[in-house]
Amino acid sequence: MDKRIKVIQGDITKQQVDAVVNAANSSLMGGGGVDGAIHRAGGKQILDDCMDIIDRQGRCKTGEAVITTGGKLPARYVIHTVGPIWNGGEKGEPELLANCYKNSLQLAVKNNIKTIAFPNISTGIYHYPKAKAAEVALKTVDEFLKDNQEIEQVVFVCFDEENFRLYEKALTIT
Repeated sequence: MDKRIKVIQGDITKQQVDAVVNAANSSLMGGGGVDGAIHRAGGKQILDDCMDIIDRQGRCKTGEAVITTGGKLPARYVIHTVGPIWNGGEKGEPELLANCYKNSLQLAVKNNIKTIAFPNISTGIYHYPKAKAAEVALKTVDEFLKDNQEIEQVVFVCFDEENFRLYEKALTIT
């Protein structure tokens, strides 16, 4: 596993990174979990930017990503990505989840972002199994970093202890 990948337990809205990733819904209007926390902490500017994106291109599709200002967050940017809803794993969920990470990282490179923090995408109300999600996330990010030296650090910010232990374990066995 690439040495630029780090796992912590904490609050993604408090991370001192260039960009945080938001596990958004397709409307980009905020919601529960990580999405609601980022919108609350970041303030109205993030919502205004999201509304501009919706006006320009419509909803954000599953696996895609868009970028806004960080508003009042310590991070300069928020990259919003829409994770898949778990439906048993036979409806393309692993590929869609991998696309969340790839597309977010591609936006980071395009915007000269050096440090980025990810939440555990789709493991909350979208019910993606946490161990499977961790495997997809770490593998996808590790593969991306092999060809992209511009990214200096990727932090997986686990809100709950279960995800933290799963990510920590996965990092040590690979």
